[in-house]
Amino acid sequence: MDATRARAVLARTPNLSAENLQALLAASAGELAAAATARAAARVELPPGARAALAAPDERAIDADLAWLETSGTAIVLASDAAYPPLLRQTSGAPAALYVQGEVGLLAAPQLAMVGSRSPTPNGRRTAREFAAWFARAGFTVTSGLATGIDAASHEGALASGGTTIAVFGTGLDRVYPPEHGALAARIRASGALVSEFPRGVAPLRSHFPRRNRIIAGLALGTLVVEAAADSGSLITARQAADAGREVFAIPGSIHSPHSRGCHQLIKGGAKLVESATDVTEELGFSMPKEPLTEPRDTSEPGRALDKEYEMLLDALGFEPATIDSLVARTELPSASIASMLLILELEGRVAALPGGRFGRTP
Repeated sequence: MDATRARAVLARTPNLSAENLQALLAASAGELAAAATARAAARVELPPGARAALAAPDERAIDADLAWLETSGTAIVLASDAAYPPLLRQTSGAPAALYVQGEVGLLAAPQLAMVGSRSPTPNGRRTAREFAAWFARAGFTVTSGLATGIDAASHEGALASGGTTIAVFGTGLDRVYPPEHGALAARIRASGALVSEFPRGVAPLRSHFPRRNRIIAGLALGTLVVEAAADSGSLITARQAADAGREVFAIPGSIHSPHSRGCHQLIKGGAKLVESATDVTEELGFSMPKEPLTEPRDTSEPGRALDKEYEMLLDALGFEPATIDSLVARTELPSASIASMLLILELEGRVAALPGGRFGRTP
């Protein structure tokens, strides 16, 4: 077996950790080809499935992997390689191998993980986009999981600012999930990197995403949760970041919003409360910006001056989502008038319709 094939065998071996790989290499005098064999596997303690996979590799799958690696431009980065991300290597259970498309060297760059709700509020989505743009301009690589909602907004914000971003997959890199993010994944690959511990052909199984989350947390200096419900998967990423000794940050929200409960839970547990992007960069001691930094701001053109009734409606709406019935009670305006006014405000971008018949102000 040559070294290239050995890399493919080791990368496809299930449940193999960076620590397991080092043990295999130690048992093989550092020879990679010898480490990917049944003889080496018999000499060390391995997790379930790994020993059997090394004793009898799926040769057809390995052949297909090698062909795919060549045609797709995918690199295998082993934990024994210098290119393996150093922060990830320090975490418990770090994977023995990563599949990478794009800029491999970016894995060692200073990274900030951004995660949150898959169904965020318009404010949450915009906050993620603006914070990510700010962090990218400051020199961070923004790392997230390509999911809908906060993940996608974070990737988009980093790209829009001309910065770099890394997307960690819960599938093989030959399968973009969710499928509608194919174009976004292509943009990330062009100026950043796509990363997965899963080999070609692996589907988006539910159990894969906590494993993906540990890589997101392990790659980064800290994790920022933008919006999260009490049972959000992003809390798993935050917990894994804390377990790895990394900083955890959370943006607070309304006490009445279910999208804020996860963030408030984190803050109660010791996460740093974030009101501005500098709260994060100062906590991390990051002082090497690419350019002078300013806080994110809305650069859109001012809209029309509002009539008194529209101002009253926006004041009644406040900064928490509300239904038409509650707005009727607060303003004493007819429900038909409020519905019409909300439609106009929505068309102007001042208000957004939310699930459950609620409306919320945009930033």
